[in-house]
Amino acid sequence: MKSLIEEWEYVARSKYIIAIFIAPLIAALFFGLMFSNNQINKSPVVVIDEDHSAYSREMTAKINASQYMKVTNVFPSPIDPETLLANEKAVAVIVIPTQLELRKLQGLSSNIGILMDNSMPSGLTGIRTAIQEIITTENMTLSMTRLALQGGDSETSKGLIAPLSLQQRMLFNPTTDFIGTMVIGFVNIVALMLTTGAAGSIAPRLRKEEKLLDSGSSPLQLWARSVPYAVLTAISLLLSYGLLKQVGTLRFEAAPYLFIVPLLLYSLALSLLAMFIGYSAKDSSKVSSRMSIILYPSFLVTGIQLTPLALPTFFQVTAWPLPMNWLNRFIRGMGYRDGALTAYGLEIGALLVIIGAASLFIGLLMLREVRNVNSIAK
Repeated sequence: MKSLIEEWEYVARSKYIIAIFIAPLIAALFFGLMFSNNQINKSPVVVIDEDHSAYSREMTAKINASQYMKVTNVFPSPIDPETLLANEKAVAVIVIPTQLELRKLQGLSSNIGILMDNSMPSGLTGIRTAIQEIITTENMTLSMTRLALQGGDSETSKGLIAPLSLQQRMLFNPTTDFIGTMVIGFVNIVALMLTTGAAGSIAPRLRKEEKLLDSGSSPLQLWARSVPYAVLTAISLLLSYGLLKQVGTLRFEAAPYLFIVPLLLYSLALSLLAMFIGYSAKDSSKVSSRMSIILYPSFLVTGIQLTPLALPTFFQVTAWPLPMNWLNRFIRGMGYRDGALTAYGLEIGALLVIIGAASLFIGLLMLREVRNVNSIAK
């Protein structure tokens, strides 16, 4: 208890208590506002109309009417698509071929070309789907019209042309919002950097002050010093998620009084893991470089920007000892899918294992240090 009170007093005097609240909130506010309108509804496209017919102008109007595309220019003659895409004023070039209307009247097929600049894939969001929908709808309309002219009714015509139709719904993140992926990942990384730096410096700081073994050789007294950092980090993250929900349109369904449980487990696991990694550092200035062991893998393999399913099995397994891997699962499960806390026994168990393993290794390191001190004293 004494060590816990001492650590709270130290935290209250330090800059950490200000940083852990201010930095994640600033990140949430800044990135939340920056990406609040991240869905690209009107990607600029250019049309090369080689047909110059009423039907080609009708197709151009339908392309422009799509919520995903905006026709910025129409050229009447062939132009090198690479020239049109070079200055990034358009992300795609749609080519309407010659004799399109004539071939339509003759019942012949035609090819409409689309060339897309994939150097920035995010700018193409929805374009493929939109073009496919326009072409499918147009094919249906033309085919039903021809069948109707031959005496078939609309329902029979539809059954012949498209006996099956697809209805799809995007769940949990229907607008592919960056707030729930990249932005919340940045907020988590900011909090991780602050927490690991502070918790990892506990043992080196106490050793320098010659207070590491003042409260005895029990690892419990050192373990208790991680509690202030875990509590403050959990509260800070909860406030940051709330801010993202208010200013950044974050879809977060979990009740705060329930989600604080995994946040506390995560923060405690992170603090103890950082304490273990930084334990043998000679002084606090050497701790930050060691924390890269947690920082970089947490950013790369725990699902912040890229789904873990896209990674080889080896890299998926390397994410298991990282607390953020399990926090991200809680965020996607409880936060986005509104799952019950009881459904995430695996994630809770994984964080408890990390807490137990880190505590064990801290205890072994303290036991070794006590032996060294005793051997020197003799």
